[in-house]
Amino acid sequence: MATSSHRIRHATSPAKPGPPREPQRSPAPPPPPRWRAWLLLAGVIVTLLLLFGPSPSTTTTHNYNYSQFLSQVEHNHVKTASIDPSGAVKGGLTNKSDYTTQIPTALNNSQLTGLLEAHHVEITGVASSTSVLSVLLSFLPLLLFVGLFVWLGRRSGRALAGGIMGFGGSRAKVYQEERPSTRFSDVAGYEGAKREVAEVVDFLKDPAKYSRAGAVGPRGVLMVGPPGSGKTLMARAVAGEAEVPFLALTGSSFVEMFVGVGASRVRDLFANARKLAPSIIFIDEIDAIGQRRGGSIISNDEREQTLNQMLAEMDGFDPATGVVVMAATNRPEVLDPALLRPGRFDRQVEIPLPNQAERKAILAVHSRGKHLDPNVDLDAVARATPGFSGADLANLVNEAAIVAVRNGRNVVREDDLDSARDRVILGRRDDSNALLPDEKRSVAIHEAGHALVALLSEHADPVAKITILPAGRALGVTEQLPVDERHLYSESYLHDSLAIRLGGRASELVVAGEASTGAASDLSGATELAIHMVRDWGLSPRLGPVGFSSDGPGYLGGGQQFQTRPYAEGTQQVIDEEVTRLLSEAEERARSLLVANRAALDAVVALLLERETISGEELSTVVQRTRDGTSPARQPRSLGMATATAHEASVIDPTGSDRTGPPKSPRE
Repeated sequence: MATSSHRIRHATSPAKPGPPREPQRSPAPPPPPRWRAWLLLAGVIVTLLLLFGPSPSTTTTHNYNYSQFLSQVEHNHVKTASIDPSGAVKGGLTNKSDYTTQIPTALNNSQLTGLLEAHHVEITGVASSTSVLSVLLSFLPLLLFVGLFVWLGRRSGRALAGGIMGFGGSRAKVYQEERPSTRFSDVAGYEGAKREVAEVVDFLKDPAKYSRAGAVGPRGVLMVGPPGSGKTLMARAVAGEAEVPFLALTGSSFVEMFVGVGASRVRDLFANARKLAPSIIFIDEIDAIGQRRGGSIISNDEREQTLNQMLAEMDGFDPATGVVVMAATNRPEVLDPALLRPGRFDRQVEIPLPNQAERKAILAVHSRGKHLDPNVDLDAVARATPGFSGADLANLVNEAAIVAVRNGRNVVREDDLDSARDRVILGRRDDSNALLPDEKRSVAIHEAGHALVALLSEHADPVAKITILPAGRALGVTEQLPVDERHLYSESYLHDSLAIRLGGRASELVVAGEASTGAASDLSGATELAIHMVRDWGLSPRLGPVGFSSDGPGYLGGGQQFQTRPYAEGTQQVIDEEVTRLLSEAEERARSLLVANRAALDAVVALLLERETISGEELSTVVQRTRDGTSPARQPRSLGMATATAHEASVIDPTGSDRTGPPKSPRE
């Protein structure tokens, strides 16, 4: 159901080149050189070496105990002796070397003096005194602590952040002279989004051009979209193209364990932006700090203080002039309404998954520098990759190059891209994961049922490939690709999709007489689709034109499982009964088609067991040969009124998670 929305625009004050000029001030002193931070440490090390290091004197000094000292005296080897009150003795020997010893004063030996005089030793008494060196050594620990605190104080003062060791300082990276090499030409597609973002840059470059027409520039631009769609790439292109300062940081860089640090960093960020005005601030993943206040049971004072400070800085009593805030998120539904109102984020630029033409342009950009075979058709690759984001396409081209290198080639061929696509969607194909003969036949029956029901359904997408080679969690795959880029789905298409999803299980019941666990993913995907048909899209005659879908795009999915139901238990019972009816009718329809075309089903199973992988053309050929006297099997195209949007290819996986099919919400 197509919808449209209108947005009320409020005039805002025009961007100005910055705050009023202040009187000329003397330039700030340059920051001290980095080597000064190590000067104190170097001085301490030199002092310790001078005090406790080895003496530079070349004279040999002997350290004698008291018995050795007496022996040296008796042998007339001692020439001088200097004795202090504590009994420490030092002096010279007759061989011109020095010695030291200690007299045990506790013995109170009065005969030592007579012994020294008898051997003509020159005795000198040393008086007790306090030396300058001893005073310095006593004050050295205090001096070290004082110097350390002075150094820490100067360092924290230079941080300009109002927090210990600069915790409150902005973490933004400023791009002025050195800018990223990304340009708008590197962002393929998204012409409308690029135009809106480029207008912000152009307004800051030349505001007079807009003021002549009475236009004012946006105060903020919020880019929303699924992961990998190119929001951060668009911001890098803005940084590369802008001729004004560009401050970039992430939402998580505001968060810290100390309360108040986030708000301090917001103030510091906008203060720096005002000094550089006109300037641009880019905040990636703004949902980290911009979530709705009061929406959780557990309060987070730090995050709410940070958000309040950002609201005040963007459009408060003293708003930032000449500063444009750009932000990106893939969770716009959780952002605070005060943050999204005009005057703060005037524009919301949606960057969705690329369409077929944009995918071709993105593939061409990522193919630069790679040797592509001339036969590679990027149109065909773009058609085969619905639902791929820009990041997925970049990964696809890189995986194809890796496959080519693995096969001993430098040129990327079309089969390399096909193998890389299967690797990205399904997973690695393991040759050692061989199926038993009975399992292989069961998978062939299952996939043949999917393929034949898709071929015989009027509104289904054409079958592109069927394989029974295991890859990742899938034991087999039936792949459908749309002929044209489809944004809306009709009710008849959805009913055909239910029958195709249940075609594998129906084929097992028709051929083998019993179902297997291979239909688990099909049942899950079909049930989810039927629930959306009944509950969200109003396609149940019994329930009527009622929809209970959630508001807002859920780019990450899985947001409804924690929400309360907006309907009664009786309505839930009706929904369950209608879902069961839709699934039963779809399975019965698939079973009827397979019974009526049993010969074609057996032929497809036999061909799969023989070749393991067949194309959609080969499927049509084998079905046509088994239909006696009928027209060739037709690959239908889906037309009609639509009820939902989608960008994904239909890949039916009997064992793993279903990766395709119609969308889970009207805006996926």
